[in-house]
Amino acid sequence: MKGRSRKERKRKNKNKTKVCGLTSLPDEVVLNCLTYVSRFDLAAFGMTSKAHRSPATSPWLWDWRCQMDYIEPSYYVCLHIFAEPIPRWVILHPVQRRLKPIDSYAYQSPESGSSFVVVAWGIYITGGLVNGKPTSEVALFDCFEHKWYKIPPMKVPRASASASRIDNKIYVFGGCGDEVDSSNWAEVYDIDTLTWDFLCVPTTTRPKNIKQSVVIGKKEVYAVDEDAQSFSFSPSKLFVSCGKTDSKPGDRHDWCLIGRFLFSRGPRGTILWCLPDELDWKEVKGLEELQQQQLVEYGISKLSKKASYIVIFWNAQPQGADSLELWSAEISLRRSSDQIFGERLSGLVLSTNSTTLSQTQIELRLCMLVLPLPDDVLTPCFRLYLLISSL
Repeated sequence: MKGRSRKERKRKNKNKTKVCGLTSLPDEVVLNCLTYVSRFDLAAFGMTSKAHRSPATSPWLWDWRCQMDYIEPSYYVCLHIFAEPIPRWVILHPVQRRLKPIDSYAYQSPESGSSFVVVAWGIYITGGLVNGKPTSEVALFDCFEHKWYKIPPMKVPRASASASRIDNKIYVFGGCGDEVDSSNWAEVYDIDTLTWDFLCVPTTTRPKNIKQSVVIGKKEVYAVDEDAQSFSFSPSKLFVSCGKTDSKPGDRHDWCLIGRFLFSRGPRGTILWCLPDELDWKEVKGLEELQQQQLVEYGISKLSKKASYIVIFWNAQPQGADSLELWSAEISLRRSSDQIFGERLSGLVLSTNSTTLSQTQIELRLCMLVLPLPDDVLTPCFRLYLLISSL
């Protein structure tokens, strides 16, 4: 009996699994360690085993990362390669310095004319042109799980509209062509109740056609129309004329607000700035070498912001007409007297696995910095809607 029990004990000891690494530590220690791991490394960690997947996707971990301000943003890019009929979505991988394709088989982007609104967990895509006609369709891309969702459509098909978010509502202005009137020119979408409603804007105060807009202080939309007249919009006051005229009328794209200054991309690779209440545009100084080497020839194709920095993108052909690369640079800003100076901090040469990039042209429709959060930040009503509306 003693010999048998000794053998049984040896057999049991052999079958025991040794516990080591993070799984041997208390849960609180594991979550604290994973707080400081990058999102890409955290995803790789979660894919190694079921035991690792649980702490990597724990709501407690992401809540703690939010409190510690350690959720790194990612660049999401919608680009149109002109040899292809439909734009594609990619994410800028910060380590590999490549544009990684996002699986969008469940969602077909409109050909052009869509409006984009960024929220904490993703990007809303409203309207656009499908087969040459405006659409009322709306989609949401979840930047945390990389999933596409159908959102209730707008009441009116729209293309090239202006869209902005204030609080938990999305305001969409114009883009409805010849069918426009004071009752349908604007719509508002309530993210909590998942409903669209018309917003009546009197013709006397309505901008003709909004060319650029930006949200100031999270409470007010500042816009300029095709006549270079400036307007401000708030949910309580609707549109009010600011009484200012754009000092340099023309197409200036990609407005972004950094501090109290507006920035946009100008002609021949220039970056412009102004105060919103003055609209007296001036050129950011100190970037002459970069402009002469790259930007004058190719021009800036997209301008975005990253915290207090500006990020610009442009197409380059360093090897001649048969080559094409997508370049990027991060610009720091400082003010001296009545001028703003920029300094190039870093640069990236971006590429994809596509073989068509050396044969055609790229147009960037969207380049936006998003802070991906899990869907625990969503309201219960919205989370339930996403469960039943996945594309």
